[in-house]
Amino acid sequence: MTFRPNPVLLRVIFGIGIDIIEVQRIRKAYKKLGKRFLDGIYTEREQSFCLGRANFAEGLAARWAAKEAFLKALGTGHSRGVRWRDVEIIDNERSRPTIKVSGKPAALLGNRKVHLSISHLEDIATAIVVIERE
Repeated sequence: MTFRPNPVLLRVIFGIGIDIIEVQRIRKAYKKLGKRFLDGIYTEREQSFCLGRANFAEGLAARWAAKEAFLKALGTGHSRGVRWRDVEIIDNERSRPTIKVSGKPAALLGNRKVHLSISHLEDIATAIVVIERE
C-alpha cells in the first residue's frame, strides 16, 4: 500500500509539530541552574504562572514541549535567529493554552492560525501544534 498525502490537507496545513519531554529533565535543570535556566527559556508571565503551582515542573515541561512543537511546525527549530523566549505559552480567557510569538517567529508566522494542544502527567509532558496556511 502506497501512502499518498491528502491534497486538500496539503493546501490547508502549513506545518505540524509534536514534542514530548520527561518532567524530570526540567526538574533537574531547574535544580541545577535555578533562575538562570528559567530566564533562558521562559517569559516572566510563564514563570509566574508555573511557579505558583505545586506541580510547577509539569507546567514548565508542558510549555517546553509546546515551544518545541511550535518551532518544528514553523520549520525553524532553534535556528534562523529564533529564541526560546520569542515563543510564549499563555492561557486565553477560556483557560486554553495559546501561543504568543514575537521577534523572528512572529515575522515567519505572519497571519497564519496556530492550534495547540498540551498534556502532562507527573512524568511526561507533550504538545502538538498545527499551523494553517494563510
